[in-house]
Amino acid sequence: MGKSTVATLFRQAGVPVFDADAEVRRLQGAGGALVAAIEALHPGTTGDAGVDRIRLADAVLGDKAALARLEAVMLPAVRRARRDFVRRHQARRLVVLDVPLLFEKGGWREVDLIAVVSASAWLQRRRVLARPGMTAARLTRIRALQLPDHVKRARADFVIPTGGTIHATRAAVRAIVACLARAAGR
Repeated sequence: MGKSTVATLFRQAGVPVFDADAEVRRLQGAGGALVAAIEALHPGTTGDAGVDRIRLADAVLGDKAALARLEAVMLPAVRRARRDFVRRHQARRLVVLDVPLLFEKGGWREVDLIAVVSASAWLQRRRVLARPGMTAARLTRIRALQLPDHVKRARADFVIPTGGTIHATRAAVRAIVACLARAAGR
């Protein structure tokens, strides 16, 4: 969708950004706090570098019970990190929480406003399939876990387009920051 690009644009605008994916990589990386627990759940999915994300995806995608067990380990740790981030930045008028599956996992209840990053379906597919280890079959299994983009857009307070130029995306981010700064100044 372009979430990483949008997160970078918010950071460039001076807004602190919590990156849930980066937190997951930290927790699952070499020496990560959750590596042993994940190995216990899914033997053979970790090594010296931490969790092998492709092996782990193969172990849980399409298996609701396995995914639920993994989420029972992962989600509380990510939520704690997110709460700590918000606490550290509580004096700020605006922070961004870059959280995948915000609607699907109930995180929308914990935020004031929602911005959805969106691109056309064909562009989303092209971007995702360009990632290392991604296959069309894996993408299909991932999409089965997600709300459709049009539903997320309908539930959002802001939609940030990422299918056009970087200038258009940057302008959308700046407009949101300006709008919220004005609202906070009242």
